[in-house]
Amino acid sequence: MAAVGLTAVAAWVPCRSWGWAAVSFGPHRGLSALLPRKPQRAPRWLPVCRQKTSVSFLNRQDLPKLAYKRLKGKSPGVIFIPGYRSDMNGTKAMAIEEFCKSLGHACIRFDYSGVGSSDGKSEECTVGKWRKDVLSIIDELAEGPQILVGSSLGGWLMLHAAVARPDKVVALIGVATAADGLVTQFNQLPVEVKKEVEIKGVWSMPSKYHEEGFYHIPYSFIKEAEHHCLLHSPIPVNCPIRLLHGMKDDIVPWHTSMQVADQVVSKDVDVILRKHSDHRMKEKADIQLLVYTIDDLIDKLST
Repeated sequence: MAAVGLTAVAAWVPCRSWGWAAVSFGPHRGLSALLPRKPQRAPRWLPVCRQKTSVSFLNRQDLPKLAYKRLKGKSPGVIFIPGYRSDMNGTKAMAIEEFCKSLGHACIRFDYSGVGSSDGKSEECTVGKWRKDVLSIIDELAEGPQILVGSSLGGWLMLHAAVARPDKVVALIGVATAADGLVTQFNQLPVEVKKEVEIKGVWSMPSKYHEEGFYHIPYSFIKEAEHHCLLHSPIPVNCPIRLLHGMKDDIVPWHTSMQVADQVVSKDVDVILRKHSDHRMKEKADIQLLVYTIDDLIDKLST
């Protein structure tokens, strides 16, 4: 399978037992030649969070306090960046922390301002403010080099963080990366619907993942998000990048991860598609793939 717009050859490698395929951009040996792992380091399925880490708060001048949980350990550390209005207690976040604990590596998970246990008003949230939250976590809590794991909108923000903090961010893992996502979805609406949203000041975006069946997104949120779009030009990120995406994702099309792979300047990029996974990518096999990917990057960065 060839990737349009890329000079490197893309190798399409299926895996029967996992039901996924990887597209590797660049000359590197992605996922250690697709996961032939050393037995002593091979990840296993881990029960979620057997030991609880306590909630702490990051105080910031003139900005809302951020709730976070930090596990101290070896470098590189791992920071989980959640999706739109998601908190730090989701399946992926807790599984990542437990896996990092098993390896003795540092891990941070946190709530955006206006979400979960953090201070702030949800109606005042913007992509720009959440970008500042991510940078605050990196600057004030993280010690040494970091692997960022961004889920959905968190994948968009991890790219921003990698651009802003290239010396500290050493690898990225995107899960259903929603780069420019809400803006793209809004712009695809019929003209009359967009005008109605502009008049009402809110977009009721259908979602099967919300108990009401809709996310009520302020029009101002969409307009502010336009200032943070990335896919219109090359993205100056040079570190290793792994993009995991479900082909059954009906929120963020898997082609978005291909666009990200096309736009980043890094030559060490893998896109890994799971044929039957949806947007959340939280089934057992999805989590196994995620922790294998983290383990592979830790191994790559440590040797």
